[in-house]
Parts: sequence; structure tokens; C-alpha cells
Amino acid sequence: MTSTKIYIREWQQALQKEINYLKKYGGNRYTIMNGRLVSNDVHYTYYFDTTSFLRVPIGATIRLEWGSMKSSGRVLSSEGKGLILELEKSFGDLVPEAVLLHDPWELLEHLIQRLDEIKKSKRKRLRIKNVMEPSMDARHPADKIKSNVHELILRSKYNPVTFVWGPPGTGKTYTLARTAANKYFQDKRVLILAHSNQAVDVLIGEAAAFIEQKNRFREGDVLRYGGQAAEGILFQNSITSKQLLEKQDPLLAADKERLWEERRMIKNDLSTSFSKRDSDELLEIETKLARILEKIRQKETEFLNEAYIVGTTLAKAAMDSSVYEKEFDLVIVDEASMAYVPQAAFAASLGKRVIICGDFKQLPPIASGRDSLITKWLKEDIFHRAGVVDWVKDGELHPHLFLLKEQRRMHPDISAFTNKYIYHSLVGDHESVKTSRNQIVNQKPFPGRASLLLDTSFSGKHCMSEKTSQSRYNLWQLLLSFQLIHESYLGGATSIGYMSPYRAQASLMELLLNDLYEDEQSQADITAATVHKFQGSERDIMIFDSVDDAPQSRAGMLLTGKDSERLINVAITRTRGKFVHVASHHFIQNHVYRGKTLRQLADYQANNQQRVTTSDIGTWIQNQHSRLNWVHAKKLERIFIDIENARSSLIISLPQKTGLTREWKEKLLNRNKRVDLTILSSGTWEELQPSRNEEGSFPFPFVMIDNSILWLGLPLEGADQVLPPYVAARLNSRAISEYFLGQISLLEK
Repeated sequence: MTSTKIYIREWQQALQKEINYLKKYGGNRYTIMNGRLVSNDVHYTYYFDTTSFLRVPIGATIRLEWGSMKSSGRVLSSEGKGLILELEKSFGDLVPEAVLLHDPWELLEHLIQRLDEIKKSKRKRLRIKNVMEPSMDARHPADKIKSNVHELILRSKYNPVTFVWGPPGTGKTYTLARTAANKYFQDKRVLILAHSNQAVDVLIGEAAAFIEQKNRFREGDVLRYGGQAAEGILFQNSITSKQLLEKQDPLLAADKERLWEERRMIKNDLSTSFSKRDSDELLEIETKLARILEKIRQKETEFLNEAYIVGTTLAKAAMDSSVYEKEFDLVIVDEASMAYVPQAAFAASLGKRVIICGDFKQLPPIASGRDSLITKWLKEDIFHRAGVVDWVKDGELHPHLFLLKEQRRMHPDISAFTNKYIYHSLVGDHESVKTSRNQIVNQKPFPGRASLLLDTSFSGKHCMSEKTSQSRYNLWQLLLSFQLIHESYLGGATSIGYMSPYRAQASLMELLLNDLYEDEQSQADITAATVHKFQGSERDIMIFDSVDDAPQSRAGMLLTGKDSERLINVAITRTRGKFVHVASHHFIQNHVYRGKTLRQLADYQANNQQRVTTSDIGTWIQNQHSRLNWVHAKKLERIFIDIENARSSLIISLPQKTGLTREWKEKLLNRNKRVDLTILSSGTWEELQPSRNEEGSFPFPFVMIDNSILWLGLPLEGADQVLPPYVAARLNSRAISEYFLGQISLLEK
């Protein structure tokens, strides 16, 4: 037994160590440009342009770096591609380019303060004790249980703490929402908390819809408090602060919208032509808007005081006194496996009863520091630290752990692996999924098949590491994955996800989609991201690109380390109807132990006739994109036309043991005389009259034409380890080409 004060002391130390780490090394870095000094009254106010929309909250503490110059500051305005910063130091009148560093350490500082306050309350310390050491007897009447919802209602009525284990698709939202509604029907006050805005939106929206279905909805009783994400969701009822404000104080809401629009227009003018007059106007509007927002803040506090069900994020709850100074009858913490242990404990202190829901088989919380206390309290979830998982490892369920046992998301051919290998047969399929996903399964690619391993074995040595981040990327698997997206989209899919464990590969796919598929993305839900960013969401078709292959000598830690089972589980279980795993089975068999989840998955798919090899590429690729073409590598007419049409540059990679046919040599020699030829090779090729012969061989062959057209798989004579059917890919993308050239240090030459 550990004293609650010892827990709190260690949590505060861990949080402070994480803050110190973030302040020293930073985390989120953004490039901003064209900084102009707006005013220098007391502090220095700058207007910057950004290349993309930055999600940095107004008022957030930031650091700015330009060369050796550094300054702390805060965000005054962040909207569109314009940013206004208040800095402590002057950077001069103009700042061509700078780096903005922002990390949410304010949240951690607020959490430390909340823990200080909890120390003074015996009642709150007892609530935390019950969460961290749930050894009390279970008091709910098990013999009266009628359903999952009824069981959770009973558990949360008779027990101070209930842990809910909700594997993907098992009705977690359905069960939690109806439990919250039941408490509301009894005039109980309920606080719904989650790590992300999206999870709060979904859960409180479901609760409001159920209450409306029972014809018991009263405006103002259910409140989605805070969070920009909620404003973009069309809730059927008025449950957001914005909706309630528009109904109860339309003039105040109109003033806000008017100033918002004026600010947007001035910032748009500033982005095209900077003027002192516009910047002064903008600062004046920011001042007026701040006054309006303070009045709205007071109205929102009134809404919160009157509501019976309140939904907000864990971060907002820790930072807003309107939430943390209140007492609730029941606190529901969703996504608890993604929250820091101190966050979950703080949440539990706010209510007489607490339900802590999540899936400890999915990804844990993310922290940056490497101290042992950070590892103990900020890199593992509450289920592990409260000892609940130890019972599961011993083959039993903790008395206060409630398991949702039937999944309704995935087609059985997809869930068969996770049910057996991840959840050890504790979770099964609801009868409905045997037929409800057939429409998706029957779509292209691979109609009639729900789970596939697209095996890239013996396609070449394409797996590289980024120069700066060392994150891995694989151009061959990237293009195959894009082709899967293309086939899916043309086959009628409207919900497609692409995920990779590596940030570099996910970012490359995002770059490729923006370049080749901008219109299609606006017409369908097509998203590329890391596995971590997909946690909590789902798609009809999911493509999981595990990237690793030769010439790497070992599999990455993301795929083989301590949390790799959880990462693979998230990758699979985001899927409703079709899961395609793009991977080199040969590499996995040679570099990943049999007991690791990635190896188990690849072997399972291969052993259950779920594998498609490179030899099948001609059957499933049925729709050539205008800028990505797949050709037989021995048919050289197209690449020779590209070489003849080259205008400025040719780059050719010739790995070891490479030979060129006489026809290749003739085409290269007869190139346009103005075209520079660069050869990447360990040998010399003077007979080709290159402009440059870069020493050192590259692991795979490619041809780059005019920094725009990239051929992979040619020249074929250099394709070491490649087996039939000898496929080459032609990509017309300056964005991808320039990224790749930057990685191999040729872009600037």
C-alpha cells in the first residue's frame, strides 16, 4: 500500500521533469516566414506568414528561434495562414524565416497545481487511493444484471471505481452514453472527459441523442464545453456553448462573428500586401475581440453551472476552474489508456463515482523525457499502474474490471487475428459483422477478400532513413500503397485510411496525395497519418504500410519494441471492411522474432491464403493513374522517350553489379546536349560522358528526369534481388522527386 501523498509527490516530480525536458529540447517545431514588426510597446509584436494552418491555441506560450537569436513569447492570434506573436525580445524589423517551438507544458503546470490542491482534501485523496489501489470488494448485485448497459449502471452505482475494458468496436460509446443518460434521468450530475476533442464530441453527442430519443431532452442540460472541434460538428440538439449562445444571446454571438470576419479579411490583406495601417487595425480588432470573448466566457460559465451532463477534454478540465472546482456525482473518463496516470487520477478526484474506460491493448500515453519517473507515470496507462492488467496476465478479470466482449466493427476475417493473438479469445464477433461489411469486402481492390498481405518481398532494396530524423521511408511501398488507394477510390470506397508506424512515410503519402489526389480527397474521406494519429478513429478500408525492408539490417523498434503489439493492434482494428498490410514477408521472417506481433500477423496472413505477391501485380492493378504508371521493366520504349525529352537533368542510379545494355548507353549518349547527366555508382562510366559521377553505390536503381519524373525499378540490370515479373513504376511528381533528391543530397547541386 502506498500513501496517496507519495503518489502525488512522484506525479508532480514526473510532470516537472517532462516540463523541463520540453523547455530544453522542444518538440513541435514550425517554420514561419516573412515576419514584420507591428509594434514595440513594452513587448515586440510580429506578424508572420505560415505555410500551413497551425493548431497553436491563442495565448499559448511559445519560443522563437532565428539563427542564434531566441525569445520567449505568446500567441496573440492564429487563424488561417497568419500568425501574430508577442515576443520579449526584438528580432529587428524583418524576419525572413524563423522556427516556432510550441509544447503544451502549460497543461502539465496546471496539473501540478491541481495535484497541490488535492493534497489538502482528504475526500479527494481517498478517491485517488481507490483508483490506484482498487482492492475494495465489488458491491454491485451481479445476479440482477440484464445487459452491458445495466451492468455498468449497477457497477457505477455501488462501487466507487469501475474500470471498463473496451476493445475496438465493442460498443464502448453506446454503453457509456446510455450510462450517462441513466444518471441524468436520476438528476445526477455527470462529467464526461477524454483525451481528445473528437472522443468528447462522439460520446456527448451520443448521450444527447439518446436522451432526445426518450423525449426527455431539455435545452441547457447537456453541454459540450470548450473545444474548437465541437463547433465543426452538427449536433442535432443545442449542446455546444456556441449553439446555446446563438439562441440565448444572439447579439453577442453576432458581434463575435462580425469581428471574426473583419479579422479574417484584414489578415488576408496582410498576407498579400503588408501595411502598418492594416496591422494597427488588426491589433485594434484583437483587443475588441478579447473583450467579446471574455463576455462569452462568462456566459459559458453560466451554461456550465446549469448543465447536468458536461463534456470536455482532460486538458480543459485541469485548466478551467469552472470545471475543476465543481463536484460531480459521476465522472466518466474515456480514452483513459491514452491519458497520463496523474490526469486519470485528477479526473477521479472530481466525482463521487468514476468510470475509467479504455483499451490497454492500444497505444499508451506519449511523453518525451527519459527519466525513470516519466517512464513510470507518463508513459504507461492507469490500467497498468493500478494493477488491473496484472490480473488479465494471470488469466482473470479484476473484480472492478468490466470487459465488453463482442466487437461489431471488423469483418471476421480481420478480427480473427486480433481476437486470438491480442485479446486471447476473450473477445468475439457479434453475429452482425458476418454480413454487415460484405459491401466493403466486395469492393476493389481484391473484391471478396477482407484481409490481405501485399507482399513486397524481392522487389528491391528501397527502405531508407531520413537524413535528419532517421525516420524510415520506402518509395516502392509508398507507390504500391497509393495504387491501392486509387483502386479503392475508383471501386467506390469513400472512407480510406493509410497508416504507417514511421512519420516520414506517412508525411510522404500526405505529400503524394496533395500532389496527385487533391480533388479526390475533397470528394472522399482519404487520410494518411501515423498509426498513433489514427487511434480512436476507423475507416472502411485501411492500408497499413510497415515500410521495413532491405537494405536495413534490422526491423525498427516501433515494430518490434515494448509497445509494438499495441501499435499493430491499433493498425488492424481501425478497419471496418478491408485491411491491406503492405510489407516484405521475407524481411520480417529474417529480422523479426516469431513471438513478435508483426511476425505473427504476416505469418498468419500468409498461412491463411491472405497473401498477394508481386507476381499478382498485373491482376489487381486495373486503373493506371495519369501520373503513376506501372510497366514491365523490359519494355523500355516509355523511359527512352522520357530520356529523349529531358530538358535539363538526368540522374541515374547504378547499384553494384550493374550492367547497361548497348541500347541504354546509346540513349544516354544521344541525350540533349544541354542535359546534365549525374551517375550514382561505385564504378566509373566515362563512356557515358556524365557531368558528374558521384562515388558510392545506391541500394536501388532509379532514373530521375528534370527533377520531376521518377522511374523506380530501372535500369533492370541493376535490380539486385528483384524477381519476376519485373515491374517498374513511373511517377510524375516534382514534390516527391525534390524530397527524394534532398534526402540523397542532390537537390542543391
